[in-house]
Amino acid sequence: MRIVLGVGGGIAAYKVASLLRLFTEAGHHVTVIPTEAATRFVGTATWEALSGNPVSNSVFDDVHQVNHVRLGHEADLVVIAPATADLLAKAASGQAGDLLTNTLLMAHGPVLFAPAMHTEMWQHAATRANVETLRSRGAAVLEPATGRLTGSDSGPGRLPEPEVIFDAALALVQGQSDYQLPLAGRTVTISAGGTREPLDPVRFLGNRSSGKQGVALAVAARNAGATVRLLAAHMEVPPPAGVEVVPVETALQLREAALAAAVDSDVVIMSAAVADFRPSEVSDTKIKKRDDSADPVITLVRNPDILHELVELRNSGGHAERQQLIVGFAAETGDSHGDVLAYAEAKLERKGCDLLVVNHVGADKVFGQDTNSVVILARSGSEPQEAAGTKTEVSATIISRIGFELNHVSPRA
Repeated sequence: MRIVLGVGGGIAAYKVASLLRLFTEAGHHVTVIPTEAATRFVGTATWEALSGNPVSNSVFDDVHQVNHVRLGHEADLVVIAPATADLLAKAASGQAGDLLTNTLLMAHGPVLFAPAMHTEMWQHAATRANVETLRSRGAAVLEPATGRLTGSDSGPGRLPEPEVIFDAALALVQGQSDYQLPLAGRTVTISAGGTREPLDPVRFLGNRSSGKQGVALAVAARNAGATVRLLAAHMEVPPPAGVEVVPVETALQLREAALAAAVDSDVVIMSAAVADFRPSEVSDTKIKKRDDSADPVITLVRNPDILHELVELRNSGGHAERQQLIVGFAAETGDSHGDVLAYAEAKLERKGCDLLVVNHVGADKVFGQDTNSVVILARSGSEPQEAAGTKTEVSATIISRIGFELNHVSPRA
């Protein structure tokens, strides 16, 4: 595939070198067109070395090849990253003052803008109008990530991670100009891993969760255009790039983090394996095994029901400005009194969440495995939906279902 990679004049230009590497390593032919301002951040030599192609931003270089026409005509995809406020304005108004803006006017294939700028610039009415203009013409404009900006400021305006832009670009080509990220502009909070409840400074009560499913969900939500916050309990896998990570250990810590994160979340996915109980007392020193002592007795107390509390907060108007969707997970084994789905349906009724993802767990099932098989139950009463395969594939189905629910069904219906 022939890709034109336009680089705007922002500090985030340095991250685009990694995006270029992703494109070239995937076998694509990439022509980089930096603006004049972009070369003040990353030099032309870097783009030429990484792309293996000559780099120019002038319409007067190689005039005999008519590059200001040819590059746009030949490109299968044009990606602009970072798309600064200035570049978005020029593209929306159809300016053609350099090689990049000329190429945009000549582009026949899909065009993807990955914005990066200060929060106030992104939220300014002029920028928002320019974004809407570009989208109305068929261009895809990603929502910027939220986080630390240049200096001490923080907010929406960060360039999405290179992996996010790469995945969005390939998906755009597959879907052509009608492609739209299903969770673009949404904030999604996901809990992952297993909580640990301390007995003493050495020992704890825990579970077999590896965090693989939660991490896969975070990747799928990120790739769907969401700003993702991962509440990470104990995990055997690293968190993905491009998401905010909030480390937690115990159920009480997870509760505190989840309630805080839910305030600005459009979706909350509680996929972590949360301990139902914790020791009523935690020893300050290691509990010793002595020959002359009786066996220790550990008294357990219930942990808070975080999922139910999130639903109650949402339903009480705690997030009145948001139509928040809450997704729970149920790890069931079934017993002589009922099967997995029977217990799950009762849990869905009891918890009140909008979707419940159910899996049949066991010593050699789900926990720590790379595959999963789930059933998605909906409070709206729609037919159960099954998903099976790798945890990446299962996550894609879950995120797709969440996107459908957000765009077609009221979460409180």
